[in-house]
Amino acid sequence: MAISTTATFESTFSIDEVIEDAYERCGQQSVSGYQLKAARRSLNILFQEWGNRGIHYWEVGNTNLDLVEGQAEYIFYRSSDDGTSATTSPTNGLYGFSDISEASYRQNYSTPTASTSQSDLPLTKVDRSTYAAFSNKAVKGTPSQFWVQRFIDKTTVTIYPTPDSTAASNYINLYYVSRVKDAGAYTNVGDIPYRFVPAMVAGLAFYLAQKWALDRVQQLKLFYEDELARALKEDGSPSSTYISPKTYYPGA
Repeated sequence: MAISTTATFESTFSIDEVIEDAYERCGQQSVSGYQLKAARRSLNILFQEWGNRGIHYWEVGNTNLDLVEGQAEYIFYRSSDDGTSATTSPTNGLYGFSDISEASYRQNYSTPTASTSQSDLPLTKVDRSTYAAFSNKAVKGTPSQFWVQRFIDKTTVTIYPTPDSTAASNYINLYYVSRVKDAGAYTNVGDIPYRFVPAMVAGLAFYLAQKWALDRVQQLKLFYEDELARALKEDGSPSSTYISPKTYYPGA
């Protein structure tokens, strides 16, 4: 008996097949053109709802933020439809930012093969209240803190202190979180790893049941939450855990 030698199901499981499987879970064997359109819309809403479920590690990227002397704020737009004019182009040409998780001020970096003198200074992420309390927000120096604002159409990063002439010759190294991409055409595949395919199908079935199979809503919701919880637990790259016994000193 032959055994498959491929492991590419998630890269060939197209949006129309996701919709078909979700409708089958709702007891629908054949669907109309409007139902296909409604299902794709629901799938996009599902992807947006995942943005409230924490960080999705496959959407974490790494980039460098070029610094400008005296400039505190740097802008990342939501999509290429925003801020495409020459005066409002996105920082480093990147779009789709949702948040920034880690940042460091990187010095003495030339190329990956000649960076023995490179040094990183971790930056502290502060909130609005902390940044508002800074007395002189235009002071120049070596950046040590950053503040992220998340708007409807963009995400901004404010650096403190603002870079001086020396700091501007270096840059900020960022780990950022992007949004899950839209479903797009029916022939596309979802912008997700294979681990999330069951959660995607189960979630879409739950969303569609609210329209076409009300008697299955609660059951499909349980399936969806169970599939998503397993996928989120498996996502990421966990670090080593060390457990040390508590030291007890009698009579102390």
